Amino acid sequence: MDKLTIPEAAARLGLSDNALRKRVHRGTIEHEKDGEGRVYVYLSPDMPPTMTDQAADQATDQAADQATDQVADPARLIARLEDEVEYLRREAEDWKEEARRKDTIIMTMAQLIPELEPASEPREVPVSTSGGRDEGVLPPEGEKRVSWWRWLFGT
Repeated sequence: MDKLTIPEAAARLGLSDNALRKRVHRGTIEHEKDGEGRVYVYLSPDMPPTMTDQAADQATDQAADQATDQVADPARLIARLEDEVEYLRREAEDWKEEARRKDTIIMTMAQLIPELEPASEPREVPVSTSGGRDEGVLPPEGEKRVSWWRWLFGT
């Protein structure tokens, strides 16, 4: 086992110093802290790097190739965008049609409101059958109305 500092081990594994420190913090890599607070990481000599410079370059090249493929075939890109525009136009028409339908319903309801007649007879006051004192009886006109709590307590 090789005893390496964080920067040395990070370079050997192809990681950033912060990524290796997180592994140490999580305890996913064997490490030791000396009396002065320095952290050493133990790596076996045959431990493969997790992400070498070559692998990182290959990943970058693949991403660049995909971007180039998309730009290299402008006809395919244009066709895709035209399909998207057509879809959005259909959606806009659907929304307009729904708004027209709602407006028609509102207009029909608004025309029906004047046709409603007000009640021709006055409403009757409900009479209670609980056996209380004169419940549900209206005072004669001209007589002052008493609040319910004064009526209840007789004050």
